[in-house]
Amino acid sequence: MADKPIQGEKKVFMTGNEVVAWAALAAGAEIMYGYPITPQNEIMHYWTRLAPKYGRKFLQTEDEISAGFTTVGGVLAGRKAFTATAGPGNTLMQEAMSMAEMMRIPTVLVVTQRGGPSTATVIYSQQEVTMTCYGGNGEGLRIVYSTASHQELFDYTIKAFNTAWKYRFPTFILGDGYQSKMRESLTIYDPEAKGIELIPAEAYVGKSGIPGIDRDPAHLRNTYNLEDELYEVVKGHVAAYQRVAPEIVEYKEYDTDDAEIIVVAHGVVSRAAQGAIKVLRQEGIKAGHFRPVTLRPFPVEQLRKKADKVQKLLIVESAEGQLKRLVTDALYGITTPIETLLKPGEGVTVEEIVEKVRKLD
Repeated sequence: MADKPIQGEKKVFMTGNEVVAWAALAAGAEIMYGYPITPQNEIMHYWTRLAPKYGRKFLQTEDEISAGFTTVGGVLAGRKAFTATAGPGNTLMQEAMSMAEMMRIPTVLVVTQRGGPSTATVIYSQQEVTMTCYGGNGEGLRIVYSTASHQELFDYTIKAFNTAWKYRFPTFILGDGYQSKMRESLTIYDPEAKGIELIPAEAYVGKSGIPGIDRDPAHLRNTYNLEDELYEVVKGHVAAYQRVAPEIVEYKEYDTDDAEIIVVAHGVVSRAAQGAIKVLRQEGIKAGHFRPVTLRPFPVEQLRKKADKVQKLLIVESAEGQLKRLVTDALYGITTPIETLLKPGEGVTVEEIVEKVRKLD
């Protein structure tokens, strides 16, 4: 049995689902709990081929509700566990993710967005932003990375395990059906060889020693009988989330220093936005691009600074305003006009963004 899945660095050409499986192995994930749904199926397929070679495990559950809760159970037992799903499966896993939010359980969930609502299409969309950021019946105390390339799928899947175990909030990798199925070149690597320390898992239950004598007792609750009890717990979680959010938040900017119009997009749509900026700049139009990498927590202060200086914002997404809601909430009170290019369930091209910006200029 090989010691490590990846020795040093390797240049590869993979699908996004294959990338996620390799990244989870490199991150030290011990077990995946999963249930089939397109377009994430191959994450399970690749994982089940690779995992036995490195002493890792897989359990196919009876549905996504079970996959979500067995992931929570695996983490409680001290395992680096993860799961992956899409669309209706994401909906069904929100109950478990709410439990993880309440109990501060470091779950990792990879979402490969598909069209909605309901079963809709199995292909592509950015329509799971709202559910992933604010699903369940809690306050949305999650960490959501929106990836734009296969390299980022690899990098942020590894990072997600560390983020989850460091901050103890449920952590999501938000990909999409395009990323799942297309092949792209990237470099995979052993994170520890690059100086990335992998935070070890530890058990929440079944610890050695006598509670109250050898160690502090573990208070594991997701049910509270009194309003005041729940109030104190939730306010404590919110305060903890707000305290660490500045350390977690990530964003990227392209040609925004002198921009008069900024295109806001996330995920693979940001690649079209970057292509459009190049074309527009050649035409003398001062356009720039702002990309939130973390959708939760959202880079509020960073976007507000840019929005204050430009003449217009253009929000582009493969959804009917799910990113827009995050942006308008972040920019509340700012008077900069906001325009939109919304294509729920469809990809966005460079040409479409260029044409839209020309009309706004």
